[in-house]
Amino acid sequence: MKLAVFVNQYDEPAILDRLKADKFGIILVQNGVYHAAVKQNGQSSAILSKDAEFYALQEDLESRGFGSAELDPKVKVINYEGLVDLIFNDYEKFLWL
Repeated sequence: MKLAVFVNQYDEPAILDRLKADKFGIILVQNGVYHAAVKQNGQSSAILSKDAEFYALQEDLESRGFGSAELDPKVKVINYEGLVDLIFNDYEKFLWL
């Protein structure tokens, strides 16, 4: 199964540790994009240590003042068109947390 999870809050959902999939993606939207930013002490958000592909919605990053220099390199920035491509081409099931 190919599963993608939308994370829209900065609090890390505990359920992420229990989800299993052949292909696992985490899509950071709304306040969830704060996980994509590199911390001041160089530490990444714990969510980025998961075995997954990471995406962050460009519009949500921009509206919170993040530029590409502040983002963890594991995170791929996508726009709405890229999000539609993920939904229709890359993943079979979605979960909103």
